[in-house]
Amino acid sequence: MTQKYGDLVVTWLRGLGYTHCFLVAGGNSMHLLDCVRKQMTCVPVAHEVSAGIAAEYFNERARAKGESERAFALVTAGPGLTNIVTAFAGAFLESRDLLVLGGQAKSTDLADPGMRQRGIQEIDGRSIVEPLCVVARTITRPVSRRVFEHWVSQGRTGRMGPVFLEFCLDVQAMPVDPSELEDRPILGSTGPTPPDPAVVAEVAERLRVAERPVLLLGGGVSREAARRVLPKAHQHDLPVMTTWNGADRVPADDPVYVGRPNTWGQRAANILLQQSDLVIAVGSRLGLQQTGFNWQQFAPLAAVVQVDLDPVELSKGHPRVDVPWLADADAALTALLDDQDYPNWTGWLAECHQMRALLPLAEPVNTSAAGYLDPYRFILDLSARATGDDVIVPCSSGGAETVTMQAFEQKAGQTVITDKGLASMGYGLAAAIGAAFAAPRKRVIHIEGDGGFLQNCQELATVSVNGLPIKTFLFSNEGYASIRMTQRNYFGGSYLGCDTSTGLGFPDWSLLARAFGLPFLELTNGLDTPGFDDLFASGSPAFFTVPVDPEQTYFPKITSRVTATGSMESNPLHLMSPELPGEVAARVLHYLEDPLQEHA
Repeated sequence: MTQKYGDLVVTWLRGLGYTHCFLVAGGNSMHLLDCVRKQMTCVPVAHEVSAGIAAEYFNERARAKGESERAFALVTAGPGLTNIVTAFAGAFLESRDLLVLGGQAKSTDLADPGMRQRGIQEIDGRSIVEPLCVVARTITRPVSRRVFEHWVSQGRTGRMGPVFLEFCLDVQAMPVDPSELEDRPILGSTGPTPPDPAVVAEVAERLRVAERPVLLLGGGVSREAARRVLPKAHQHDLPVMTTWNGADRVPADDPVYVGRPNTWGQRAANILLQQSDLVIAVGSRLGLQQTGFNWQQFAPLAAVVQVDLDPVELSKGHPRVDVPWLADADAALTALLDDQDYPNWTGWLAECHQMRALLPLAEPVNTSAAGYLDPYRFILDLSARATGDDVIVPCSSGGAETVTMQAFEQKAGQTVITDKGLASMGYGLAAAIGAAFAAPRKRVIHIEGDGGFLQNCQELATVSVNGLPIKTFLFSNEGYASIRMTQRNYFGGSYLGCDTSTGLGFPDWSLLARAFGLPFLELTNGLDTPGFDDLFASGSPAFFTVPVDPEQTYFPKITSRVTATGSMESNPLHLMSPELPGEVAARVLHYLEDPLQEHA
């Protein structure tokens, strides 16, 4: 008996745990579409980039809760592929699971080498996205189950990343004998290689003698592993920090939590990390956003231990790493903290909390004109109203994201997912859609700036038609806040393409919401605006605008300074702008004899 090859492929995907498909229909993917509709929950979206982003966030939310369901994206050839490239890039930089199936012209219509095009909508999709993929293949004849499952599994194990499988139209529809393609491999994982005992012993000894250690948990640490080791951190009063991608590993009210350091991070967390004498970074690649652009002065007083499963990240040369530990993050964390005899760091932890009390998340230096909301205090209020069941989706760029990641105080049980590696505008709404499908009946809090939101606002149609409980909070400041601030600070306010006065156009948001049948409310009085509580508590979509001053300041932040030689240099993490008052600086920077001193 024969079966359409596309039907067989979808059956294999079901066996791998795929249940949802985000898609834009197209001619060169028509047989795959017909096969997918029979076995999957299909979610049409308005634009292909949203299909990829939604699938990425669906998988990340499912992974956060230890659920086995997965989603993939399905696009057609040509523009279907070119439209989804941003999603490939976002998932690649964040090391996330994203499977994309693409249509392609018939195998007999593929262009010869050197020829631009033969088939309708034909373009070499594999070559376009191959640098952003773990696996990229064009399928010109049926491949076996063993080969197919091996390709898919490569994006879901080790350092995860996108997989792109491009099916020629005739192959999708080709009749095949399933038994001839059934050489199914055994995919059961034997688990990560146990951490090297010698390295465990070395790092444990460094921790044992440290006076001011911090444990930095990145996105490579699973939520389950973080929950498992927190009691050990509590037992020894070991201060724990998180990266942005690890933000939901530790609740903000946990007694050992001391913040999120980052180039755009929390001032107190940055200062604490810079004055520690041991930084153990687990599951973080320690990129420039984490270390600051002045990576030479990252953790200047500390020995740095970095745990990563990618040897390239351990050998890249920045920042200085004293112990590069090639290992699975969860396994290394467990080996380091389980069954080890450590001292207590009660005094250091108390000092961390004292510093955090001195340096509030919403600094009074920021100014907001009359009639506008202070975005930092707004985010603090919103995090207080949110519950442990909520999914938090900041966008991936601009002031709306940086304010959220500086000020939001996460609660136990929440899932927080962001995407700062690519920092693409327009990411948030599609991300919220994917998270909402992965978390049925859970409230999704989506925060985005008006400039970025406009780039993908057509997906309000997807929110509306599916009745998704997404609460969108739109920072309305008539432009690109971060770009405007850059042009103000570095080019004397010579603005271009950053707001309505320099050529950008924006809709009446209330009319846009009405066009998609969504409840709308402008939060003129913040969360105390009449009608907010009912809309926020409902199980339906809601669209809120947050009036933010176009001239709003966004502090603290890392800026540059002039060195003794007259050149420009980015400040290290502990010297965020504006400078602290002398008395406060003396209290919180006292381990650094000279905060401006360059350290080897």
